Amino acid sequence: MKISQAFKFEAAHRLPNVPETHRCSRLHGHSYRVEVRLDGPVDPRTGFVVDFFDVEKCFADIMGALDHRCLNDVDGLENPTAENIAIWIWNRLKPDLPRISAVRVYETADCWAEYDGR
Repeated sequence: MKISQAFKFEAAHRLPNVPETHRCSRLHGHSYRVEVRLDGPVDPRTGFVVDFFDVEKCFADIMGALDHRCLNDVDGLENPTAENIAIWIWNRLKPDLPRISAVRVYETADCWAEYDGR
């Protein structure tokens, strides 16, 4: 069974490793959407792969660290590309959500990066 829970946050960033002429070198913001995907068997007693409330609890500290922040100021996100944000979130969720199978980070409705631990 595959399940997914989405979260949204607002944040600013700039990409420090692109040329100065690249528009993302300047400070700008996004309305990010994050999908946390989990895989596993359905527990016959609870009917869950993982309780969505447990996923929400695990994501709470991440939300506090990212929402309405300048992502460049967050430890480990000095180069806050969508790819690096997905890896950063994965590394923080994996210890408490062993069934996690992917983290997808949308910068816009049309642009996303997905990390599956590989």
